[in-house]
Amino acid sequence: MTMGEKGARVVGPANMRVVADGLRFPEGPVALGDGSVLVVEVAAGVVTRIAPDGTTSVLAEAGQGPNGAAVGPDGGLYVCNNGGVFDWHDRYGLTFPGEPPPDSWEGGSLQRVDLGTGEVTTILTAVDDTPLRAPNDLVFDADGGLWFTDFGSRRRETADRTAVYYCEADGSGACEVVGPLDSPNGVGLSPDGRVLYVATTYLGTLLSWDVTGPGQVGGTGLIGPNGATIVGQPGGGAMLDSLAVDGEGWVCVGTLGLVPGITSWAPDGGAVEYMAFPDPLTTNICFAPDGATAFVTLSGTGQLVAVDWPRPGGQLPFNA
Repeated sequence: MTMGEKGARVVGPANMRVVADGLRFPEGPVALGDGSVLVVEVAAGVVTRIAPDGTTSVLAEAGQGPNGAAVGPDGGLYVCNNGGVFDWHDRYGLTFPGEPPPDSWEGGSLQRVDLGTGEVTTILTAVDDTPLRAPNDLVFDADGGLWFTDFGSRRRETADRTAVYYCEADGSGACEVVGPLDSPNGVGLSPDGRVLYVATTYLGTLLSWDVTGPGQVGGTGLIGPNGATIVGQPGGGAMLDSLAVDGEGWVCVGTLGLVPGITSWAPDGGAVEYMAFPDPLTTNICFAPDGATAFVTLSGTGQLVAVDWPRPGGQLPFNA
C-alpha cells in the first residue's frame, strides 16, 4: 500500500486500541486533563463525553450538525455547527454524509457549550452580513483569538466558495481572513503560532500562510490562494479532513478515500509520513495531555481509537 505523496514513509499505527464505539459519526476530539475525551457526534447533533474507561454520556444537545470543537480561554467548549448540511446514509456497515443538503438546512453557526452544565449558546451566525454556511473546524491562538473554517455546501450544479474567518471568543470582531476557498476543512497553528494551516477536502491540498497579526496572514506563494504555500497533496484521489499539529510541528491530517489514515507533513514540508487506519472516513486527530497518545476518530465505523504517537503530541493553549 502506497500513498500518492512521493516519498511518504509508512508508519504504525502503534498499539491501536478502541476507546469507544457506537458513535454517530464522531469528529472534533478534545482530550482533557482528567483523561476524558470530548467528541461531537455530527449525525446525532450532540457533544459526547467519553470517560477513561470508555463509557459515554451526552454533555450537550448542540442540534443540527456539530462538526468541530475546541476549549476556549474561558474554559468553555466552542463548537463549529454546520447547521445540518448533510443527510446520512448507512451502507456497507459504514455511515456516510450525503449531499445535497436537506431542505431543513438554513446555514450554520459558532456555539459555546458550558462544560459544567451543558448549556449551549450561539455566538455567531454571520460575518459582515454574510451568513455562515457550514462552519467546520476551529483553533484558538495563545491570545484567545479563534480561527475557523466554513466548509460550505455542495449541490449537483453548484458549490459554495467560502473562507477562513477570525473572531474573538465572544464572536466580536469577526472578519474574513482568506477566501474564496473550495471546501476549507481542518485548521491549525504551528506550535509558535506563526503559521496557519488549512486542509481543503475536495482538492486534497494542505495550505499554509504566515500569521502576521491577530486575524491577519500573508504569503508569497504564486499558485496557492491568497499567497498560500502548498505544503502537500497526497494524490491518488485522497481527500483531506481535519488536522492537528504535533509537538514537533508536524501537521497531521485526516485522510479520506481508498487509502485512509493520517498523513503528516514535517514543518518544512521535506518529509511525509502516512499512518493507515481501517476506516475510509478517518477524519480527526487530537493529542492527550500526556504528550504520548493520539486520539483518532474513525467516523464511518463510529469509533474513537487511541494510538501511541511517534513524536510528542501537540498541546493546545486552553485544554483543561
